[in-house]
Amino acid sequence: MNFQQLKSVRETVRSGFNLTEVAAILHTSQPGVSRQIRELEEELGVDIFVRLGKRLTGLTAPGSALLPVVERLLHDADNLKRAGLDFSSRTDGPLSVAATHSQARYALPHVVRDFREKFPQVTLHLHQGSPKQIAEMLISGEADIGVATEALANYPQLVTLPCYRWTHSIVVPPDHPLLTHTEPITLQQLAQYPLITYNMGFTGRSHIDRAFEQAGLHPEIALTAMDADVIKTYVELGMGVGIVASIAVDAERDTALRLIDARHLFEINLTRLAIRRGTWLRAYAYGFIETFVPTLNRAAVEQAVSAATLEIS
Repeated sequence: MNFQQLKSVRETVRSGFNLTEVAAILHTSQPGVSRQIRELEEELGVDIFVRLGKRLTGLTAPGSALLPVVERLLHDADNLKRAGLDFSSRTDGPLSVAATHSQARYALPHVVRDFREKFPQVTLHLHQGSPKQIAEMLISGEADIGVATEALANYPQLVTLPCYRWTHSIVVPPDHPLLTHTEPITLQQLAQYPLITYNMGFTGRSHIDRAFEQAGLHPEIALTAMDADVIKTYVELGMGVGIVASIAVDAERDTALRLIDARHLFEINLTRLAIRRGTWLRAYAYGFIETFVPTLNRAAVEQAVSAATLEIS
């Protein structure tokens, strides 16, 4: 049973049993209307309409009894749509965003500030975790929106959207020997020092490992952490050379460190935004996404979700 079958019955009665008129109203063909009615009758096990040859001439006794139910079901469906529209247009309510430490610390603060100015009545819950944990929060419904660099695209339950590209940088103390090089730093030169960088699965770590592996190098990883601030702290203590996301370095704050561009050494990274397939987002959730990535307006997100649904079906 489906709504198209119910609509075919209702409009047939309203149009005086003129199937040509019904087909025009429902934007389908007359045989299509007849098929919808016949399939519903077969499913219910009763004839709804009286027939004279191929023409419908009236309602049977079961049809007369069923018509109010059909009308009520379609009316309730219309009310459900209106309620959903009203609910989706509200500007107050909760919004749960899950992000990695780097995204929450460096990419999202201005987004959250601007979003709060636009939607002051929304209660924003910001969760931090690994890309795997973020994916699990989205799948379980604990989070509405997820932001991370790695792993999100590996989950078929999620629809992922590209946000922005970024590169890695090397951070060292002010007196480090790497600062004496006039030419761009090579992987061989970098591998001579203990490295401090992200945990596996975080912030482009796979691209760092792949670059050294392809060069046949096996650098010493002195320390790993989830957060760039932790990495920079141990670099300041002289424990090794740091490799962090470029957005995680602020010249005004990180005065005890020096930055070396590493975009030529490691593959460019892509931050992704993810939502669960089939999830229903309120209007202000689309507002958050567009505040983060202006090109991802509601129409663009819905189009991406529809395309992803067609691919998997």
